[in-house]
Amino acid sequence: MPATFNLEPLDISLHIPHHFRCPISLELMRDPVTVSTGQTYDRLTIEAWVATGNTTCPVTRQPLMDFNLIPNHTLRRLIQDWCVANRSFGVERIPTPKQPAEPVLVRSLLRQAASGPYGLRVSSLRKLRSLARESDKNRIVIAANNAREVMMSIAFADVGSDLRHDSLAVLSVLALTEEECVSVGSDPDRIGFLVNLLFHSSIDVRVNSAAVIESVVAGIRSPELRTEISGAEGIFDGIVGILNYPFIHPRGVKVGIKALFALCLAKQHRGRAVAAGAVEALVERLAEVENCGDAERALATVELLCRIPAGCEAFEAHALTVPLLVKVTLKVSGRATEYAAGALLALCSASERAQRDAVAAGVVTQLLLLVQSDCTERAKRKAQMLLKLLRNSWPDAYVVKTEDFAGSDVVLF
Repeated sequence: MPATFNLEPLDISLHIPHHFRCPISLELMRDPVTVSTGQTYDRLTIEAWVATGNTTCPVTRQPLMDFNLIPNHTLRRLIQDWCVANRSFGVERIPTPKQPAEPVLVRSLLRQAASGPYGLRVSSLRKLRSLARESDKNRIVIAANNAREVMMSIAFADVGSDLRHDSLAVLSVLALTEEECVSVGSDPDRIGFLVNLLFHSSIDVRVNSAAVIESVVAGIRSPELRTEISGAEGIFDGIVGILNYPFIHPRGVKVGIKALFALCLAKQHRGRAVAAGAVEALVERLAEVENCGDAERALATVELLCRIPAGCEAFEAHALTVPLLVKVTLKVSGRATEYAAGALLALCSASERAQRDAVAAGVVTQLLLLVQSDCTERAKRKAQMLLKLLRNSWPDAYVVKTEDFAGSDVVLF
């Protein structure tokens, strides 16, 4: 964990040595690095300085001859010693940061992965995979050295399974260009290979394949090509199988939800998602998802599937669907609330039982709060339509007088 500091007490009772502070932020440095002018800064602040288009040294105003950041290990150790010596003042020792992968090392590993003895190629790919999973910075360094082309040339070649699987693992964490997505998505053999891997005995291989499929579908603009990929035989069964994996696998859940959402954007094949068990998988996982982005995608997929009769029927038949949708309303984010309200509107429009379940779960209170909140206008419109739909199902406790909501956005009926 990064060091935490209560700066107000420290400023009063503890003097931080001047050379321990970053010249930009004036805060204690956690990862001091030296630039080409010889000045030292905290890594995050100098990276932010350069990222905004600055090409000069903040202190000397001299042009930066290059943007290499050299770790100042001696200064970092001095800062760590100072932190330990001042523990009684509430200072926590800063951890030793992991350094980004060296471009020279990455290029060497890529060369070894591309050709040479089989064992060395596998070993190099696994080292690249470990580096790629360590940090965003490493992934940027790896991608900048033509890694995607090398990984694709191995993953879709007639080589040993270890090479193909390990190259796919690296490819799964890199952002593909649109051209690369089209190259994979327009080749039935490549898509067929990825779909087959969704049923591999190793859950990691399955998840990596799903991640590449999601990246490809999301990166293609052509709706016709996206529809073609979504129509691949077994693709929904494979993705749903990942979501139904019986053991805890957070990355599998995240990737499975993203892939299912991307595939369900092709409305022609949503019925196949329902037939594969996507409804049951989504409801079960929605109760466990904690990450905001994952919850939003899961709810967006629920709403998409509620737009077809088979999806509505399947969701309505699951006892947890309506209570869960009511529960997440106003609890996760504005987008999540909008998707939940849309799904509830579709379900309640199709089923009186869903209406009764929603009212019993407390949806009226949630909707009344929603229309007065700062949620999106679309969410409010859906809430008002749902309130109108449910007006005959309101219990007596919700019968209110118009003046009770004077000046609000609530539309009473």
